[in-house]
Amino acid sequence: METIRLNNGLACPVMGLGTFMLSPADAENSVREALKMGYCLVDTANAYVNERAVGRGMRESGRKREEIFLSTKLWPSEYENSGAVDETLERLGTSYVDLLYIHQPAGNWLAGYRLLEKAYREGKAKAIGISNFEGRFLEELEAKWEIVPQFMQVEAHPYFSQKDLRAVLDRYGIRLMSWYPLGHGDKSLLEEPVFAELAAKYGKSPAQIILRWHTQMGFVVIPGSRNTDHIRDNLNILDISLTEEEMDAIGALDKGKRYYCRTDEQLAQFAAYRPAYERP
Repeated sequence: METIRLNNGLACPVMGLGTFMLSPADAENSVREALKMGYCLVDTANAYVNERAVGRGMRESGRKREEIFLSTKLWPSEYENSGAVDETLERLGTSYVDLLYIHQPAGNWLAGYRLLEKAYREGKAKAIGISNFEGRFLEELEAKWEIVPQFMQVEAHPYFSQKDLRAVLDRYGIRLMSWYPLGHGDKSLLEEPVFAELAAKYGKSPAQIILRWHTQMGFVVIPGSRNTDHIRDNLNILDISLTEEEMDAIGALDKGKRYYCRTDEQLAQFAAYRPAYERP
């Protein structure tokens, strides 16, 4: 597994398993099988309501805890809960996470970020991050953080490579973790001629070429699936290396196209929503 170095010296795998939209049963199965295949990174969140299942999958995999890079996110309704980090760790069945995010810039998000900084100082989070903090939210956080985050998790794909955001992140050595890495499954993206050509050249699928583009961009990518064959295929990208010219050809596809456009009304709804966590 290839890794990248974070701004605090920690190494993070470039490829992981995302668990968004996976039921507890599917999350448990996917995590267990992915870790057996050689995955080292698993990403979840309070709001996915599958943290307990992720923890079960980790334990069932037979992998040692220190071999797994575990990422989760605090939901806005937890930002003012002083026990949120410990409760999250209890659900996951671990004494620490490798990466802890605040999930959305909603509610009292600065209080949430202070929880992350406290967890980092106490060793309960080896790294911290911000998810979906773009534009004015990142500008405000820049002026208020005491510890610079290690990660930003955000939508990124060849149609939207986050060029402007990356210019800000690069100033601090903040790494980007991609969600919607395949453009939310957009057929027009997957059928771009450049991916068909490169897939034929390297003996891969267009999706695998796109995932390899992410890792060679320096992004960490976390595609999710309940299908073990897809999980295996997603990992099978590290045996090729796209040339500089091929990377440039993919980069030329960027047209600033987002698939997720959050509104202020949604942020207000996020702050009010309380996840119905799976019971022990």
